Amino acid sequence: MEKQMDRRTFLSYLGTGAAALAAASTGLGVLEGKASAQSPAADHLFGFKTNKVSGFFEPIAPSKEDLLILPKGFKYDVVAAFDDVINQAGEKFGQGADYNAYFPINGSNTRGLLVTNHEYTNIFSLGPITDGKMTPEQIQKDLYYQGMSVIEVFQDKDGVWKMDTSSKYARRINGFSKFFVTGPAKASAALEIATVIEGTWANCSGGVTLWNTVLSCEENFADTAEMTKRNVNHYGWVVEIDPFDGSYLRKHTALGRFNHENTAMGLTKDGRVVVYMGDDKKDACIYKFISKGKFDAAKGRSNSALLEDGTLYVANLKSGAWIAVTYDAVNKALSKTSFKTPAGVKGTREELQKMFQNQADVVTNCHQAALILGGMPTDRPEDIEISPFDNTVFICHTNNDAHGNIHGHLTRIFETDNDLGALSFDFEIFAAGGRQSGFSSPDNLAFDSNGSLWVVTDISTSSHNKGVYKSFMNNGLFVIPTSGPSQGVALQFASGPTDSELTGPYFTPDERTLFLSVQHPGEMTTDLSNPTGLWPHRKGDKIARCGVVAISGFKLG
Repeated sequence: MEKQMDRRTFLSYLGTGAAALAAASTGLGVLEGKASAQSPAADHLFGFKTNKVSGFFEPIAPSKEDLLILPKGFKYDVVAAFDDVINQAGEKFGQGADYNAYFPINGSNTRGLLVTNHEYTNIFSLGPITDGKMTPEQIQKDLYYQGMSVIEVFQDKDGVWKMDTSSKYARRINGFSKFFVTGPAKASAALEIATVIEGTWANCSGGVTLWNTVLSCEENFADTAEMTKRNVNHYGWVVEIDPFDGSYLRKHTALGRFNHENTAMGLTKDGRVVVYMGDDKKDACIYKFISKGKFDAAKGRSNSALLEDGTLYVANLKSGAWIAVTYDAVNKALSKTSFKTPAGVKGTREELQKMFQNQADVVTNCHQAALILGGMPTDRPEDIEISPFDNTVFICHTNNDAHGNIHGHLTRIFETDNDLGALSFDFEIFAAGGRQSGFSSPDNLAFDSNGSLWVVTDISTSSHNKGVYKSFMNNGLFVIPTSGPSQGVALQFASGPTDSELTGPYFTPDERTLFLSVQHPGEMTTDLSNPTGLWPHRKGDKIARCGVVAISGFKLG
């Protein structure tokens, strides 16, 4: 067989339904099995345990245009954009659209609830900020437009996706919503004895649980906490909502507090819940939580209690070990007179002993505790997904210019005995970003049910079309080949508008529609009278609006 595969040849492989991922430059073994109900992975994957073919497409070229460009034969509908009214109460769609998850209503592929995260605000919602300090009005807007939206969407008889603003489920969750606290930090001194916390923000990516709720991740939370004069320890957690029940709001402190990117949920061989998480900043760690109790599908949402009691682990890639992040372990490490403060941690041994008095302190100051125990700093671990084909775990390491990792890479972890509950692992670099692969700075990734690996990229807006990033042009959505002797060259499916990144890809169960966020178009705008972009180019509109599109045109085989 030829070592190289051209793009047209690869398209013929896409339709075979083979469950084998591509061998990247490092080499990759064949994966057996199918993504279906056999898989212990949660529905954070594209679709809901379907086994459909995602369809054929003619890859597009990189673009600098202020357009969302798709392959021939595909179209998109803007289902919701920043400041659109989403319900009869007049609530409005937030800003910084990120993660999406679709929940069918009565099993429908054409009507359901769409949950969208809102990561941050910008000049199009707040206006110019003078001297780096928001006015009281801007602070209120900042709190309002971050968080999450739950909207009802449907496809009409003409095949156009729309929002149903009459929905009884549609609502906003934001900086004013009240969350019940669970886990070791509940009512602790670290949280000022709080059992209820006001607000969620900086909601980046997330995941769908095995019991059909959404986990949303608070990432870059510190600035808003400082600006609003709220306790910073109240933010940086994983929150849980039920799309169909507006009263259900949780912050799960057992999962640790750090710059969360997303969650990926699966099961151990003995039936316990596992949640993988990345800390999205330079020189930060990879984590997984393993519940004490076992998952019971018959219990439905009550399984959420599993996220309150378990053990949090941090990865050390050099030793291939998962290290328990517990108070006993931290106390033992700090009790040694030979202890030396590791890079990335501030304070003397005595100061750190005062910081860590119990498990609440450990989860609240998770990054420092993990480094003290030997967690390995990595290059911005963002999205993590569990392969539904063989239980290997894929991690987007977006980049780290401080280490010369300019274009990032995808790491693939092999848990010992193929058990997500294992405490040891091996790993490989599945694919490296750069000219040789056609993409740079991988951010979110997921598998479709045909085994294709879909990747969106996050080249910093200030670096678009400059220096070594020139050839990649605007951020995009890519498919990494899933079969045959490919060298891991990415096929580009979409190119985002000016200054944007594409985020939160999520399929309907039949994989005929792909929801995708267009985040921060026109982000480099400093003068509202002269925006750098105007996507989605609504008639008469003078600002750019982030939003969610529904992409259709997928052919099933």
